[in-house]
Amino acid sequence: MTVALDNSGGTAVRSGTVTFGTHIIGALGIDWGTVDSTAGLPAPIAPGAHENPTWTVCVDAWRVPLGMHIETRDVSVRWSQ
Repeated sequence: MTVALDNSGGTAVRSGTVTFGTHIIGALGIDWGTVDSTAGLPAPIAPGAHENPTWTVCVDAWRVPLGMHIETRDVSVRWSQ
């Protein structure tokens, strides 16, 4: 999953986390549940910088029964300066 990060502030982002909400979707399109996973930001991010980091999002196979698939739909970022 690639996420565009823009630091529009005047100081560097020194640390932070990104959280992905991966949904388990049934064969008929029903959302059966969400699995959250968290990873660290590629810090520091300089003032005015634009980053496009990529993360691999995984879900245990037992959580995705035959005929279902996953979709990462939600992304949130928390950072510290």
